[in-house]
Formats: sequence, C-alpha cells, structure tokens
Amino acid sequence: MKTKALTLMLAVVCLATPKLFAASPDRAVFRAGAAASNITPFLGGEIVGNFVRPIATNVHDELHARCLVLDDGRTRLALVVCDLLGISRSVSSEARKLIQQNTGIPPEHVLISAVHTHSACIASGKGTPGEYNQFVARRIADGVQTAIGRLRPAQAAFVTADAPEHVSNRRWFMTPGTVPPNPFGGVDRVKMNPPGGSPDLVEPAGPTDPAVSVLALRDPEGRPIAVYSAYSLHYVGGTRDGDISADYYGMYCEELKRLLGARDQDPPFVAMMANGTSGDINSINFRKPRPSLPPYVRMRAIADDIARKVHAALAQAEYRGGVTLAARYRELTVGSRQPTAEQLAWAKATLAKPAPKSNKVDMPAIYARRTLSVAEMPKTVSAPLQVFRIGPVCIAAMPCEVFCEIGLEFKKRSAVQPAFMVSLAHESLGYLPTPRHFELGGYETWLGTSRMEPQASEKMLGAILEMAAEIKGQP
Repeated sequence: MKTKALTLMLAVVCLATPKLFAASPDRAVFRAGAAASNITPFLGGEIVGNFVRPIATNVHDELHARCLVLDDGRTRLALVVCDLLGISRSVSSEARKLIQQNTGIPPEHVLISAVHTHSACIASGKGTPGEYNQFVARRIADGVQTAIGRLRPAQAAFVTADAPEHVSNRRWFMTPGTVPPNPFGGVDRVKMNPPGGSPDLVEPAGPTDPAVSVLALRDPEGRPIAVYSAYSLHYVGGTRDGDISADYYGMYCEELKRLLGARDQDPPFVAMMANGTSGDINSINFRKPRPSLPPYVRMRAIADDIARKVHAALAQAEYRGGVTLAARYRELTVGSRQPTAEQLAWAKATLAKPAPKSNKVDMPAIYARRTLSVAEMPKTVSAPLQVFRIGPVCIAAMPCEVFCEIGLEFKKRSAVQPAFMVSLAHESLGYLPTPRHFELGGYETWLGTSRMEPQASEKMLGAILEMAAEIKGQP
C-alpha cells in the first residue's frame, strides 16, 4: 500500500482518505442530479475583463451555468458555476428567488459563483444590458430545476490532484528602484505581472495552491453524474480579439467528460470548474521570458493537463453513499475604503488635465474616475458568505477575488476536513488581499480595484471558520 501511495504521489495525484464518506444506513437515500444551461450572450456587446473592452464578434465556445443539486432526504443543496467574469448581487438574488419559487430550495442553500473568464460578459448592473441579467438569472434557475428532475441515487467521493506547474504568484518583489510608479504617483513595494525573465526579479510576494479539489458524484452502477472542481488559477487567456470563450474552465470540463467516456451519456454528465482562491495567481512562470503562442494553445494545454490529472485521481477514488448535507449563510458588514481629501484632490486635478494624445490606456485617468466613484459609495458593504458541508467535505464561498493564502489558511483551519474555498460567489466585490499585502501595495490593493477595508479578509475568514464549526456536528 505504501508503494502504491508513493507512486501516486510521484504522479502528482493526491488521494482522499479511503473512509472519507462513511455509509449511514439509517439515513434516506442520498441523491444527486446535474444539468448545464447555455448562457452565451448575443454578439455585439462588450467583452469585459480588461481596461479595453472589445466588441464580441465570434463565439469560440459557448458559456454555461453548470448546476449540481444534492439531496440527503432532509436537506437539498444547489451548486452553480457560471462561465462569467463575475456575477452581481442582483443576478444572484433573482436566480435564487426563482429557484425557491420553482423548486422550494431556500436561497441560503444555493451557491452561485463565477469562473472569472476574461473573454465573456459580466452579469452585473453596470455595463451590461438588463435583458442579459434577466436571461442569466432565468437560465440558472432553469438549470437547477432540470438538475432536480435528474436526481437519482448517488455516491460521493473527494480527491485532490496536484498541478503545481500551472500556478505562479503574480505579485513580485523587485530590485529597489525598478518598480514603476502606480497611477496615483506613488511607488509600490511589489509589482503585478513583472517582465518575464527580468534580472530585477527578487521573489514572489506570496504562495500558490497547487491542488485541484474535486467532489465527484456517480450512481450506484458507476456512471458519473457530476464532478465539482476548484483550482486556484485566475484564468489563462490568449484568445482572439472579439472572441467569447469560457477560457480553460470550459475546456477542462469538456476534456474531463471525454476522458470519462461520458460525452453521449443520458442523463448527461456535467463537469464543473470553479475558481478557487486565485486573486494573486496566474499561469505565467516569471522566471523565464514568456513565449508567444497562437490563440488558445496555452489554454488548451493547461485544461487538458489538469483534466488528465483529475481523471487519474478519480480512477483511485472510493465512493460512499449515505452522505448528509448542511449549510450556513451569513451577511457580514465590512467597512468600505474611502478616499482621503488628498486623493480626491488628486483625482479632480488629474481629470482636469487634457487627455494625452495616445492610444495607450490612461491609467491615472481611469483610477481618478474610480476614486471619485468610490467616494460616492456607502461606507460599509454587506458581504455574502456561505459554507456547505457535503458528507465530511467543507466548501466555503466568498464574493471576491480572494488571495491564495486566505484559501490556504481556510483549508488548514476549517473545523470540517477536507475543506476548500470558492471565489466570486453571489457578488463581485473586488480583490481581497490580506492586511500584509495592503502594506506592500500593487494593483490588487489600489483604491478602485479593492473595495473593502484592509482588515476585511481577517473578518471574513473569521466568520467563515465560525460557520464551518457550526455545521461540523450538524446531522
């Protein structure tokens, strides 16, 4: 057994504890069902995710809301992963209201998150037609209702697969004097996405999380129902201008379906890849110059490799029935960042200057406008926090682009083990750095990029850990 475990470790596949899902014969039959709803927008709208927003002219691959419903005979949970840059509170609330009306699942038992593809649309109140917001909410609700119609006896397993070669911390300490000024005229201690192979690189400012967390569901005959995955990789990119794409998230789902031989299965198998805690993580190895590749080549290579690693882990998974479910939901009030009088004066003075005659993105003007916008926002924000227990597995969710070390801390300290966290759930409240990173500065900490107070991560993690402890012993 030790030899076999060693072999699997060398193959970078980590297995769960064999008795993780112990059977409970006195419980009702555990059931699972899954479905995918198409949420691809019409062409002609803006593709968001960068400072320049091109018009969508081609659908490279369709966008989906991938839905999983679990039922233990007493509690019913729904997990939804949307191929979007982000999702607004209004869309999540409307979708959960429709789900409750149509299926009876309470809003607190529905987890909706976005993958953060940079080649799609954001279902938000700004920059996107209201018609698309309504469409996405309706399709999420349709997907959950369809998944309920496919509920059938199920078994569950949890495994992890290590993929360290695809994640790098993108925030770097550099040789003193080489970090360029930020848009506000100051100098940060770290730089996001420094030049690859630069001799001025010192070291990354934070860790990475190499693990793909995988919750797998199958029927008693062994046919796969769904796989809910999470990996802490921001996105890959490398699309053609004007293309709509679900990025590596969608490619991974299709490749895993192929590897499992489930392409033509009825009811359909649904693979899901949620965004873990990747606020400061991307796929670039900054120690070396980044080669130029044709569109989608890097994205496909990463998606296929992760799918192969997950597939290998699933081959060793031990499934159990009798799974019990529990959930907690909390709205936590957190302080919003407010500009100082000096920052407001800088913003007004910056916008009063004539615009530079250049095609380059005017970062000072962008952040001057953001500074004035922040000044008009409420002084507090309500952050939706959520925790699910699926058998012995704990899934937590935050409404931000969460820094990697926050997710690692939750994995270590959660009262329910194993545990992992999902980002961009129910809302898009900007980056969530730790207090240490606010002191270092950098893009993710700038006013107008990060919306909440520097202590927000500690308050939110504390609340999530309390919620995990509450559901530990809940039947």
